[in-house]
Amino acid sequence: EQARSFREELAAAGRVRPDIAYGERPRNRLDLFLPQGEPVGLVVFIHGGYWKAFDKSYWSHLARGALEKGHAVAMPSYTLCPEVRISEIGREIGAAVGKAAELVAGPVRLTGHSAGGHLAARMVSVGTPLASDVQARIRNVVSISGVHDLRPLMATGMNATLQIDEAEALSESPALLRPVDGARITCWVGGAERGEFRRQNALLANIWTGLGATTASVEEPDRHHFSVIEGLCDPNHALTRTLLG
Repeated sequence: EQARSFREELAAAGRVRPDIAYGERPRNRLDLFLPQGEPVGLVVFIHGGYWKAFDKSYWSHLARGALEKGHAVAMPSYTLCPEVRISEIGREIGAAVGKAAELVAGPVRLTGHSAGGHLAARMVSVGTPLASDVQARIRNVVSISGVHDLRPLMATGMNATLQIDEAEALSESPALLRPVDGARITCWVGGAERGEFRRQNALLANIWTGLGATTASVEEPDRHHFSVIEGLCDPNHALTRTLLG
């Protein structure tokens, strides 16, 4: 409901371009939200749902904080497991970021929640699907409650849908890959989240700081897995300020 109301508000102001195609599959669409005036840059938010649920329509309101600071915000949907594997979702997100970057000039900042945090971090890992010119424009990444090592998911019931095998876990886990040169990432998690999310949050920041990336790890007090993203609605919240910093 929050997302729908927000889209209607911006549509009435002529500040949303919905369902822009970035690929050939039905879910290869993104919504582009525009600030008042010329954008100072681009934020891309990648939704979560364990790569198997949700779409862009649930999260539109999370664009508010960055919009009020003058950034355009792109929110893509992507094909879900088991129709495709996680590695293919990563390639779709690379295409989505590339399309959004064609439409908005300036620096690019990436963020995502849960599975979306994994995908955001994957964009700045070695083997990124991003074109070199787009990669060069990325200034910052914030992975919110990100899943950075896929191997533990192989032992869960949801792997019947995800179909992660050892080879894919090794090739698609940011924590098992090197960051691209100049990578800058903050791993942000709620202090009231499950221990595994908190562990994976600290894991990537710890590993990548030893591999040359600029990293930080934040546990926001009293936030759980779904309330932790609410800071993006507020232009003055620490999460939005970190993303745009």
